[in-house]
Amino acid sequence: MRQAGNKLHVVVNDVPVLEFDRSQAIPGHQRLYLNNMDVKMDQGITLDGTFHPTPDPIVRSHFVANSMVNALFVENYSLAMALCTWLADRIPDLQIVKAVGNIEADMGIELVFDRDYTKAKTEQGIKFYKP
Repeated sequence: MRQAGNKLHVVVNDVPVLEFDRSQAIPGHQRLYLNNMDVKMDQGITLDGTFHPTPDPIVRSHFVANSMVNALFVENYSLAMALCTWLADRIPDLQIVKAVGNIEADMGIELVFDRDYTKAKTEQGIKFYKP
């Protein structure tokens, strides 16, 4: 596991919505849930209309990320956090899940491995100028 970037960030339309700290241990019942997810995905998954009988880690990651974003939009936060936990645990180099768009239309989801999340500076401090 990487030392730098020990967190997984989920950003939807440039708004950070979830952060998972990989340095925290995953409790046994959650680890069992993750293992059960793997067993179900071992039976094959459908992603973007294509059935993958033996999905590789990247296909699984996209499937789980899509499901997580869908869970966020229907406010199923416990499911979203479980799916985020799977991504953080199973894909240790994943730094950011970035979703852009509208859930009713085309939602684009990008998995970012090569950079850590940095908050954009949207607020500026008050500056005083002498007249």
